[in-house]
Amino acid sequence: MKIRNAGRTRRFALGSTVALTVAGMNAPAVLGFANEQYHQYVINRAEYKAEYGHWQTVVLPAEFRINAIHATLLRTGKILIIAGSGNDQRQFDAGSFKSLLWDPAKNTYKPVPTPADMFCGGHTALPDGRLLVAGGTVRYEALDGAVKKAAGTMRVRNENPDAARTFPKGTVFTAPNGRAYVSTAAVTVPAAVKTGAGDRTVVTASEQHVFVEAVAAGADYVADSPAQYTIKGLSGADARNLYGMADRLTLEKQDFQGIRSAFEFNPETELYEPVTDMAYARWYPTLTGLGDGRVVTVSGLDDTGQILSGNDNEIYDPASRTWSKAPDRYFPTYPSIFLTASGKLFYSGSNAGYGPADKGREPGLWDLRDNSFQPVPGLRDPALTETSSSVLLPPAQAQKVMVLGGGGVGESPLSSARTDIADLSAPKPAFTPGPDLPAGGTRYLNSVILPDDTVFTTGGSSDYRGKHRSDLLKAQVYHPDTNAFTTAAEPTVGRNYHSEALLLPDGRVVVLGSNPLFNDRADTEPGTFEQRIEIYTPSYLFHGERPQLTGAPETARLGGTITVDSPNAGGIATAKLIRPSSVTHATDVEQRSVALDVGARTGGAVALTLPSNADLLPPGWYMLFVTDSAGTPSVARWIKVTG
Repeated sequence: MKIRNAGRTRRFALGSTVALTVAGMNAPAVLGFANEQYHQYVINRAEYKAEYGHWQTVVLPAEFRINAIHATLLRTGKILIIAGSGNDQRQFDAGSFKSLLWDPAKNTYKPVPTPADMFCGGHTALPDGRLLVAGGTVRYEALDGAVKKAAGTMRVRNENPDAARTFPKGTVFTAPNGRAYVSTAAVTVPAAVKTGAGDRTVVTASEQHVFVEAVAAGADYVADSPAQYTIKGLSGADARNLYGMADRLTLEKQDFQGIRSAFEFNPETELYEPVTDMAYARWYPTLTGLGDGRVVTVSGLDDTGQILSGNDNEIYDPASRTWSKAPDRYFPTYPSIFLTASGKLFYSGSNAGYGPADKGREPGLWDLRDNSFQPVPGLRDPALTETSSSVLLPPAQAQKVMVLGGGGVGESPLSSARTDIADLSAPKPAFTPGPDLPAGGTRYLNSVILPDDTVFTTGGSSDYRGKHRSDLLKAQVYHPDTNAFTTAAEPTVGRNYHSEALLLPDGRVVVLGSNPLFNDRADTEPGTFEQRIEIYTPSYLFHGERPQLTGAPETARLGGTITVDSPNAGGIATAKLIRPSSVTHATDVEQRSVALDVGARTGGAVALTLPSNADLLPPGWYMLFVTDSAGTPSVARWIKVTG
């Protein structure tokens, strides 16, 4: 373990003391002590923990281990870990979809029945504390050379203005040459649109798409040119009005395909509850909560494996549990989109996975009210934003978003050490350079807001999915007040693709997941999913007594003042509401830390006033932390913020 950067003088003194201690030992003893035992000696010293923090590894019992693709902290303090099929096609083929509730405080575990493959869906907390989960997987990818049956997108058309039509999974479409293809999902085609009257009546066919594949393997079923397909079982007017159109059906690589399903996870019953399906299937979507409690949902791969075009964004209303059309705007998959204090949405440029390199990569402010988009210039390494991390820096009132690291599009080996910061409160927002990441070029970095107004960053790899054993066993803390990083204790488990990190109510950080492509430096051994969990205890929890919150109301109104009880009332320096994380693919657009005004102190009580802006402090459940003058936080109290 290399020790460097902040606190150099103290560490050199420590090293000198240890050197004197071991100097009198014989050579083998010195060598043995200087390796793993010496490492353990150093990282477990009180002085070391007080400066760098400390890691512990948690290994769940075998029957409770799942692939952590998604992780959300619920208002109960439990973490919902969603695997779905867990990026394991054997589990997908078996219909084995998994979720786990883990209580870090009690270290208890509970499997949760999972009604659909939520692998690579999107999620966000709703104002009442439920978790909205939308999208997932209907079909796994098939790489070049693995596709045996010609397949592609069938556009099913309906020229009948009087009735919609639903075709079940397995519907047969027949080409002019007699070749047959079957649908892999059900599809509903709306009625055609009729305008005008009499001689001026115009009927415009409706259209819906579905994925189809040949009934048999082989190149004979490849169709390289556009054609019209009949639908088996139809006759007469139905056969004329209803038909399929396909441009190409090939043996080329097939991408993952999404689902339309959506669910709310109820933290009281600890079960998923189905809600209305989305209008569009999504795989790799982003869900961002709005100030009015609704959720805007963008991007993803559809149920034919094509990236959504941007005219298919949707808004979820938790009051009615229904979806409606959102303004058009194209984004790559899993775009980092943050709600700002102005009510506009800020797209930082960070994204994960799919979309062309020359489209939808420019950061900017998106106004849902008029669908305008104001570019925010100045981001360095603009071609290296895929698998980057973005965070709304604390406090949220500063309206600054930081982009950290990232890599090239697709399986690029390129990565960036860049951090840039956009001040969204400026009249003309633009990115300005931040400090480079201490570990150098980093993809898949996880960033977590801490209650002392710093940002803890950990993990990642310098190459795509940890290729060539490129995981970075480093962690650091960014300080917005000094615009600098300081070194944190080093993790022992590598984290890259499919990893997550989130803040616990006790001020610690949980880190989960990782899905390396290979296990060895030569990239010859297939990778295995990392199921160990790590917990990082920040240095502020080794600074002695922490302030206490012995009483707080369960609800608070925007713009209102609450009174909290604390035996340390006179020493409370700051108070903040931190929104719990809902993270996947190192993307967490919901976490934010909103500062409260600390007012009058009466005996063992303190008055705290909330901001009145719902776009700054969206309604929902938050962790209330108070800190002392040294930044040491209390254990959080859960409070529901209402509009």
